[in-house]
Amino acid sequence: MADLLEVVRTRRSIRNFEEREVPEEVLEEVLEAARWAPSWANTQCWEIIVLKDKETRDRLLDSFNYPNPAKKAMTRAPVVLALCGKLKSSGYYKGETSTKFGDWFMFDLGIVTQTICLAAQNRGLGTVIVGLFDHNKAQDLLGVKEGYELVVFIPMGYPEKVSSAPGRRTTDEFVHHERF
Repeated sequence: MADLLEVVRTRRSIRNFEEREVPEEVLEEVLEAARWAPSWANTQCWEIIVLKDKETRDRLLDSFNYPNPAKKAMTRAPVVLALCGKLKSSGYYKGETSTKFGDWFMFDLGIVTQTICLAAQNRGLGTVIVGLFDHNKAQDLLGVKEGYELVVFIPMGYPEKVSSAPGRRTTDEFVHHERF
């Protein structure tokens, strides 16, 4: 198993994939990692739709009416995960929002998304997080239930190539001690 910091450092947005299937046991391991992602009060407010059927993924391209460089990854990746969040669950206490930021589901979906991407990277898979599409159209195509929102797609497969890391700020540039 790889060192966690090395997995974080080497993870990239992959948009081109080899024509090779992801073994079921590897996919299950990535989904098991998602199961253990933290969430607000352990609400586990996510639902994941596993998309392997090329016809389904091709139909989803109708929901990409914006220019998106990850569009082709939707059909080239052997697996696409569609992550949905349950509304009015995370960040709620006794039916009321309990934070300044209201419904917390987007925060929890971000955590599970990162968990999936890092677990995939750890197993030699590439991913890209796709959020620019017509969410309502895609939700209808996938039959997402009322009370849930489709948040992101994660195309996943073996990378055709891996690019170098883009520049990063140093920790001195964003870490503050005691005050901003």
